[in-house]
Amino acid sequence: MALSKQKKVEVVSGLEKVFSGANSAVFVKFGNFPVQVTNQFRRKLQKEGVGYTVAKKTLIKRSLADQKIEGVLPELPGQIGVAYGDDLLSPAREVFGFGQENKGMLEIVGGIFDGNYKNAQEMMSIATIPSMQGLRGMFVNIINSPIQRMVIALNEIAKTKN
Repeated sequence: MALSKQKKVEVVSGLEKVFSGANSAVFVKFGNFPVQVTNQFRRKLQKEGVGYTVAKKTLIKRSLADQKIEGVLPELPGQIGVAYGDDLLSPAREVFGFGQENKGMLEIVGGIFDGNYKNAQEMMSIATIPSMQGLRGMFVNIINSPIQRMVIALNEIAKTKN
């Protein structure tokens, strides 16, 4: 459906506000996305404080032209949606998680992270960074491991001396 010139101006200005206010944005290629799944996706993103909008690629590119983002805009194939947020990791992590639950329905094709364009592989590596709680658990496990080994060794020594 063709958009009027006024509607296109409104969409571009809205996207410019999104890109200037967000710390991170993810370009999402979506295919056969039923309405019910789309609503689930939007609700999940909204719970995590992540916004989501769909626009024509030409309007997305036009809105990004005036932004001060370093690097090269990744290729945007197919239908593109933009997930964005103030948290650097949440948009990528939530899109990746939903993509894992609904195989083949969406794909990360790139994004903007901390003022730089990132390609699909870089955004996937960002999406798989564990949460802060997970990182703390890993840290505790690393600290606990040598202590645990020492206790096991002392226990074995005590068994041999009995």
